[in-house]
Amino acid sequence: MENAERKLEKAICEVLHPIVEENSCELVDIKYMRERGGRILRIFLDKEGGITVDDCANVSRELSVVLDAYDIMPQHSYTLEVSSPGLRRPLKRHSDYERFKGRKVKIKTTDPVEDRKIFSGTLLGMEGEMILMEVDGRSYSVPLASVSRANLEIDFGKGAIK
Repeated sequence: MENAERKLEKAICEVLHPIVEENSCELVDIKYMRERGGRILRIFLDKEGGITVDDCANVSRELSVVLDAYDIMPQHSYTLEVSSPGLRRPLKRHSDYERFKGRKVKIKTTDPVEDRKIFSGTLLGMEGEMILMEVDGRSYSVPLASVSRANLEIDFGKGAIK
């Protein structure tokens, strides 16, 4: 990602956090990108018990007003999307790895860890800066700094989504 986009995302986060907290939500991720139809600002929210359409609408409405008032967005037009992170929620923070302990996850790393770059198994939690996982009956410690992408996975083997 370009440095200007990182700065923009940081500025958006600063004005977004109070709005998210006011609505009893948690900011999961923010993405500002160019797509076929133009630029898109995607905000992913979650909360205990699950995010609702009303939660997304409230945050979207409040954020739109603030972004316009503070003129944070560049001069070109964009589409604002506020939604749930979905069933395959990304894991970003230490707290995510603790919160979803026992769940099935998929982690991709930038560098090989014990000759692997993809780990799909049960999340065991965190120990310092290491993500602990069990994959096919074997334990792995994956450095958080090596993670390029981590998501919850749907566990079809148990017949229900946890």
